[in-house]
Amino acid sequence: MKRNTACVTRSASGPASVRSSAHRVRRFGALALSVFVSACTQTADAPQLDGAAAEASNRDYLYVWTAAADTTQADFLTVLDVTETAARYGSLVTTLPVPGLKNGPHHTEHEMPADAQLFANGFASGQTVVFDLRNPTTPRIATTFGDVAGFAHPHSFVRMPGGNVLATFQMQHDSAGMKPGGLVELTPAGGLVRSRSANAPGIDPGLRVYSAAVVPPLDRIVTTTSDMMADSPASRNLQLWRLSDMSLLHTITLPNGPRGDESGLTAEPRVLADGRTVLVSTFNCGLYLLDGLDTDSPSGRLVASFPRMEGEYCAIPVIVGRYYLVTVPAWNAVVSLDISDPAAPREVSRLTLGEKDIPHWIAVSPDQKRVVITGYASLEHLVQIATFDAASGQLALDERFREADSLPPGFRMDNKTWPHGGSTKGVPHGAVFSRR
Repeated sequence: MKRNTACVTRSASGPASVRSSAHRVRRFGALALSVFVSACTQTADAPQLDGAAAEASNRDYLYVWTAAADTTQADFLTVLDVTETAARYGSLVTTLPVPGLKNGPHHTEHEMPADAQLFANGFASGQTVVFDLRNPTTPRIATTFGDVAGFAHPHSFVRMPGGNVLATFQMQHDSAGMKPGGLVELTPAGGLVRSRSANAPGIDPGLRVYSAAVVPPLDRIVTTTSDMMADSPASRNLQLWRLSDMSLLHTITLPNGPRGDESGLTAEPRVLADGRTVLVSTFNCGLYLLDGLDTDSPSGRLVASFPRMEGEYCAIPVIVGRYYLVTVPAWNAVVSLDISDPAAPREVSRLTLGEKDIPHWIAVSPDQKRVVITGYASLEHLVQIATFDAASGQLALDERFREADSLPPGFRMDNKTWPHGGSTKGVPHGAVFSRR
């Protein structure tokens, strides 16, 4: 059996400002902050699939990174059968608890990687879990890690050419407290390859590395800068890096629009279907097109914006062909934009949910026909699926995805006794479809 011993642990107390800022994390979806419970497991060879497992590999699954509302119980990964021809579309398959308590399950990778090693961060504890999902119905923990190369609180993960993982880390510690974090390249087993700091002369010390997009044809990485703990003027910034050596090239500030705050809280950069064009969303509901990424004068321009809901934020987008899907809490909706001309996005569909639903996370299925939705308020303990027409950009609630014919659409997580034990209400966040 091959074993991975590259497990990084961190201090039991965590950064002081993190411990004192629990109320800030709710905005972006993590739970209350807590002390870290160290855990490290081992990575094994690929499991051998028996007949039942081979049959399972021909079905579709949804993996939901789930917090335990009862913080005396473990957080866990939930596995749902979402095979559309199944007798019970959306049935619970299994759950897998993770080590420690109060991890604050937050972001996973946004789509299932080809190697089925899914990175999932517990932002509250600063821990990342790598789930081995090669046997879809028997998930395993491949490894866990915390701080890496002096960087703390990993947030987002994106695959690089060749299959390694680029992780954003919000911060790093020094004698003066905390300073901007950076980028870390990891193997699929969580081993350190290289790291680079986002800190440089003239950089606002309040800058925090949030999310990333990799643009191989231009040899670039784009990162956003929102702080999970506090609003900061530095959150209007983007950073551009050279992909080949991960050197920091530029830090730019996005311009505001007519409302005056659209550029605040830069959120998620996304690469369009051409592999070269990048749109960046902000939690303040702006959408920016980047120009001159491979030049000495990169810039961003506001091309669309959405209304704000007090206390809530526009959040996760996905690109599906020529369409850009994004959650808009002010409309209780997931919105589909035609971005054939990325300088002039055009709304083509709006899936309006319940008046108390605050959608936050979305991810698309490999066949681009379904979109999973999690969120807050009335969605706090509910997973929903929308259908998507990749030809027209139209969205609709998937009425078939329900636990029983007499129940509303969706999978409820507040009324279960879980396979791993306990009956805590589940709080879903990151969710991704399997690939066959």
